[in-house]
This record gives sequence, C-alpha cells and structure tokens, in this order.
Amino acid sequence: MIKSQKDFFSGLMFAAIGGAFAWGATNYSVGTAARMGPGYFPLLLGILLAALGCFIVFYSLVEHAEDGDKVGSFAWRPVVYILGANIAFGILLAGLPSLGLPPTGLIAGIYALTIISSRAGDVFNLKEVLILATFLSVLSYLAFIKLLNLQMPVWPSFITG
Repeated sequence: MIKSQKDFFSGLMFAAIGGAFAWGATNYSVGTAARMGPGYFPLLLGILLAALGCFIVFYSLVEHAEDGDKVGSFAWRPVVYILGANIAFGILLAGLPSLGLPPTGLIAGIYALTIISSRAGDVFNLKEVLILATFLSVLSYLAFIKLLNLQMPVWPSFITG
C-alpha cells in the first residue's frame, strides 16, 4: 500500500531517469576508477540517482503520511515558462538562420532566460530579477568568455558590427 503518493512517484521518476542515464553511459568507455573513461561519471551518477529513487519509493511504502500525501494537479505554468526560457535562450544566443533571426548574444540571452523563467513562480519582482540577470551575465561572461575562452557572440551584431 502506498502511504505517500508524492514520494512514490518522485522516487519512480528518479529511478527511471537514473537508470536511463546509467544505461546510456554504457555506450561509452567506462574505464576504471584509476583511469576513468567518458562513461564513468554519468554511469556513477545514474546509479546513485536510481538508488536514491529506489530508497524514496521504499520510504513511501513504509512511512505513513497524514493525508496520504496525494499528488496534486500538474503544474503547467512552471513547465511552460522554464522550457520557453531555455528555448528563448538558445534562439537568442545562436540566432535562428532559417527564419532570418541573427544571434543577439550571451548577455541578451541570459537576461531573457532570467526574466522569462522568473515568471514561473508565484511572485515576480522585476528589480530583483534584473539584479539577478546582471549578476548571472557578469559571471557567465567571466567564466565562459574570459576564463574558458569560448567563442560565442556576447553582444548583438548591431552593437559589435
């Protein structure tokens, strides 16, 4: 008997995703602990996530919740905003040549990502979101452009020429 539906289904989700990642990692060379291959880390994380999921499923069958911890209705709003924010980031970062949209760069992409994804929550404070977007933009610029020396557009082409 399931005593906590939320824990049961979240544990199943963790176990399924972890199992899928572990299975996918077997397509790569795993290697040994001393000489790790490209599949070693994803395999290890997949196994750990699957084990965590199994533990949560077991816990949901043993530990009694007050009201059975029912699963509520699916929250579509966060899913739509988070997925939309990631799609907008990708389009703004690299452009969409098939539709004639030029790349607008990393900074515009991060601002759009932050603003759109922040709409997924119940509370929206534009000032806080803009401060966060600025912090993330500066940090991303330093990490990806300066430290890692990645070649990607930072600013829109109409600014840089």
